[in-house]
Amino acid sequence: MERVVLQCENLNKKFGKKQILEDVSFQMQAGDILGFIGPNGAGKTTTIKLILGLQNITQGKVCINGYDIEKQFTKAIEKVGAIVENPDLYMYLSGYENLKLISNMYQNIDQTRIDEVVKLVKLENRIKEKVSKYSLGMRQRLGIAQAILHRPNLLILDEPTNGLDPEGIKEMRELLVNLAKTEKIAILISSHNLAELDNLCNKVCIIKNGKIIETSDISEIKKQENKQFKIFEVDNNKKVKTILPQVEIIKTNKFKMDIAKEQIPEIIVKLVENNIKIYEVKEEEKSLEQAFFEKTGGNVI
Repeated sequence: MERVVLQCENLNKKFGKKQILEDVSFQMQAGDILGFIGPNGAGKTTTIKLILGLQNITQGKVCINGYDIEKQFTKAIEKVGAIVENPDLYMYLSGYENLKLISNMYQNIDQTRIDEVVKLVKLENRIKEKVSKYSLGMRQRLGIAQAILHRPNLLILDEPTNGLDPEGIKEMRELLVNLAKTEKIAILISSHNLAELDNLCNKVCIIKNGKIIETSDISEIKKQENKQFKIFEVDNNKKVKTILPQVEIIKTNKFKMDIAKEQIPEIIVKLVENNIKIYEVKEEEKSLEQAFFEKTGGNVI
């Protein structure tokens, strides 16, 4: 089991008499990619600011690598990288010069580490060019290079795919998965792009009206509740409807049925007896977007 990198315990935040967060608790382990999702105004940004020590905690505790963010701030924050909104970049300098400036803020970051990070974010061919000539995706990757330069084991990103085209989103996804896998960085991502988080995260934390309503592995959160739909992949669906009138055709070679696991063998027998080839049978799984709307009731505050 990987060690715990981030621990949030019963976080509460008030502005005057207004309760913004109430008993927010979750944790992350090394290598986790956690999607932190919720409707607008649910408390995502406030939670991130408490984790980073940018706002005072009314009640509760944040520990990063075992250090309390309020009592041991320097120790707690030294292994954290973050991009909140857009990365701060000097547009008139080259990508390399931006990284060199950031490296001066830390100890023990040499040329080798800068080159290593440039390779990780795949900017080797453009790193000496001015940032003003970079695409949005390249600037996002340079921002992540800055954030991981000091070898953090916790990376916090607020809307990292904002404004990116499909190719930029794909590159960002591959980069983050690689960082989590090879560098064992725990990555917390706050995003409204649920389809992208579906392909990226291994854990999800849903917040609504300042309260955590679910935290679990993404596979668990997407399981169908009180439904037993099974997806059948076959060579063709032409005969299926006459043999099994209750099926719902999905594609030319797929259909689904609301049946229990124990009924699958008899369905297979019927299909085989009618010379229909079966390639796969699996349980239907919700998308993260479907699970989110079911659990939050939509974008309602």
